[in-house]
Amino acid sequence: MVSPHINKWTDREVEAHWDRVSGIYVRENERVKKTHDQRFRESIMRLRLEPGMKVLNITSRDGEAADYITRAEPSCRVLNAEISSGLMEVARHLRSGLEQVKIETYSRLPFRDREFDRILSLETLEHVAEPYRFLEELHRVSLDDAVMVLSCPPATSEWPYRIYTALFGGHGEGPHRFLPSREVKHMLRETGWKLICHKGTLLFPVGPDWLLAMGEKIIDRCQGTFIAEWGIRQFYCCEKTVGL
Repeated sequence: MVSPHINKWTDREVEAHWDRVSGIYVRENERVKKTHDQRFRESIMRLRLEPGMKVLNITSRDGEAADYITRAEPSCRVLNAEISSGLMEVARHLRSGLEQVKIETYSRLPFRDREFDRILSLETLEHVAEPYRFLEELHRVSLDDAVMVLSCPPATSEWPYRIYTALFGGHGEGPHRFLPSREVKHMLRETGWKLICHKGTLLFPVGPDWLLAMGEKIIDRCQGTFIAEWGIRQFYCCEKTVGL
């Protein structure tokens, strides 16, 4: 039986946060560009893109993930779904040809059943009001042989996030609950997603290149241990299972 867990905020509150920070979103991410863009590089390695596929990028923010997808496989059609009108305007300004769709709630997506070959969901699950419903909706709109790549910070990232924000500012995360990996895995299993690979990354998210590289070497050797759970970006590569 699927857990009825619902967070204490609404999707509207999430939308309001990203609207408020839309004007500084790109600038703040540029300050930590290598760490920010790591999500795209890692995702492309796991999406298994093929010619002509239809990809849902949710949530798309400024649309940068679409650049990586189309560079990897130019014939893919990328549909960028975003809850913040402010960030959609930023994306339009930066990428005039971007195909975007405004979503009103993560609990009911405006797409047909079995519409997408691939799903990319980067740093979204921790924000949605009804995470189980969101994952069920991603299951509904994906084809039977779909692959989904999802990333989110683990629960251990909460204090590092607060410290970084207090010291350096940034765009903030707004309403969120960083999830332990075991809980994410349970959600995926309960909503019809078969986990193929789970990987913790970014043990040291900021610092000189040598420190970042050393952190990745350490965490790569420690996958499946508590050390991997300290990586601030956890990746989950899944295949859709049928028969829900």
